[in-house]
Amino acid sequence: MYQEEILEHYRHPHHHGKLEHATKIQAEHNPLCGDKLTFYLEIKNNVVVDVSFEGEGCAISQAAASMLTDEIIGKPITEIQQLQKEHVLNMLGIELGPTRLKCALLSLQGITRALNS
Repeated sequence: MYQEEILEHYRHPHHHGKLEHATKIQAEHNPLCGDKLTFYLEIKNNVVVDVSFEGEGCAISQAAASMLTDEIIGKPITEIQQLQKEHVLNMLGIELGPTRLKCALLSLQGITRALNS
């Protein structure tokens, strides 16, 4: 079941494309496998009111970005900054080795860096 959801997010990612009114932009790259993600966040009154991403890479990195963008819309920055890697791993619902772990966490890294910049 989880693998099907990952493939669905990979094939039809949510919030994909450049966000024209972004107030924060953060690019991330995983040199081990070549995954690239750029996040666009629109923040008003310390709340993420919109988010999108562009990028390319494996199904894990792209699905994690799609799922995480779903999760953070409408949430306060302070709540998003408290997200841990376990949240992303639970969201994906599959066991990952060390290499794929970096793919899965690239989106959390990008969003966290964007919020802290």
